[in-house]
Amino acid sequence: MGAFSYTDLLEVNLGKLNSAVADWKAMVSSLEKVRSEVYSGLVQKSDGAQWAGINATVTKEFVRMTAKEFLDLHQEAKSIWSVLDDAHSELTHIQKQAKDLAADAAKEDPGLIVTDGGNGTVKVMEAMCTAEGTNQRTKDLMQWYADTLTGLVSHAAEIDAATTRALRKSHGGDPHNAGHATYTSLDEDMIPRALKLASLGDDANAEQRAEVARMWTSLSPQARAELWSTHKDDLISAGVMSPTVKRIAPDAGSGRHGREDAEYGDFLTQEKVRALSHGADAWGYNDAARHMAHYIGNSGDPMDLPVDKMMHDDDGLQKHVKGSIGLKQDEWRAQALEEFKRNGGKPVAMPVETGNRDYSFSKDTQPNWYYAVGSTRTNVTGVVTVTPGADGEPKVGLDYQVNAWDRYNWDENKGVTIGPMEIPDGEMGRLHATGLAQEFDMEGSSSVKHYDLEPNPGPLPAPDEPGRDGGRTDPGRERAKR
Repeated sequence: MGAFSYTDLLEVNLGKLNSAVADWKAMVSSLEKVRSEVYSGLVQKSDGAQWAGINATVTKEFVRMTAKEFLDLHQEAKSIWSVLDDAHSELTHIQKQAKDLAADAAKEDPGLIVTDGGNGTVKVMEAMCTAEGTNQRTKDLMQWYADTLTGLVSHAAEIDAATTRALRKSHGGDPHNAGHATYTSLDEDMIPRALKLASLGDDANAEQRAEVARMWTSLSPQARAELWSTHKDDLISAGVMSPTVKRIAPDAGSGRHGREDAEYGDFLTQEKVRALSHGADAWGYNDAARHMAHYIGNSGDPMDLPVDKMMHDDDGLQKHVKGSIGLKQDEWRAQALEEFKRNGGKPVAMPVETGNRDYSFSKDTQPNWYYAVGSTRTNVTGVVTVTPGADGEPKVGLDYQVNAWDRYNWDENKGVTIGPMEIPDGEMGRLHATGLAQEFDMEGSSSVKHYDLEPNPGPLPAPDEPGRDGGRTDPGRERAKR
């Protein structure tokens, strides 16, 4: 059998699995009744019988062994039912996500088509080709859909594999001997793997980080709480807080790189930008200088955004983040408390994420970030925890990080003026069109902070202090994203 595919995910009939769940649930109920009758009737009568001798000893032991078999059969049936029930819930959710995403892709502008890419991958393409070709924003959009849907296929395959392992261990492979490993859900199978991947921390590769993030969403709230309380730093390093929303630029930028021939004036503009990046550094616009220098460096390599520094420099961004959390905190708190109640007052943990909200830096008050980024897309990812307090009341908290991303590009109607130096509208963007500079992606995440989600929460904790000057020539400031 080949790799689990996108077609498999869409076409698998989960109704059959649901029927199996119902059948095993009925089996558990029937065996529970038989087990109860055996212990309250047969065993009780055998143990209470006033008889002795070899026949009595052998018979009583046989009765106990028979009763134990019914107990083991009940436990095995309950384990199988629990595994199948959890698998059905997970696969139903994943299948719906995949179908919804494919439908959303078709509604994009331009419309996109999702197909099976083979070997567990997904391919996404434009529904209609144009003479202008595919712009960078559309390429990013197609890649996001392809990566996200491929991740869902991988997730479904992992659930399928975990279910197979759990069923084999529950059954034990011996049709004449019931009673082996017992499962209350797929947690017992996935937790050891999640711990192994989390222990890699920053050393986890992209594939391993994606897998642990998928497992994190599949674990029960109680299992997540146990892991979060003991391995929080490892889980954060392994990427469980990575954003899942679309991280694409809001516009198409300046079009295809190098599509026009450069003219003499374009080379002059290139030198002006080079000089301007030095001037911006001298004026204290270090981040703007860094991004300009990278732009005319013409590599197109992505760069990290120092989100802690952005929030430290601009209190407006910190307030923007507070607003994003404020829009969701009552909902998060209510959901987490409901899970806490459902789990009998035991600690629970719930992954959360806000939608995208754009933030624009002010040219007057934040010229450095205005020219370095302009506007950025942001969201908040985190983990809401509920634990029993010393006073008996549940304590609700949020561990969160702020994520920001954008594409460094220049609109046709946008120029730059720093001090006495000026580049008119359109000239910066033309450098990309003529191949003398290149747009690039920017993204980053803040350090993780804790915030109490009480009924009347206070201000957010302050962002970390910037760790370096961040000058244009600072070699530690520019590095490719993971």
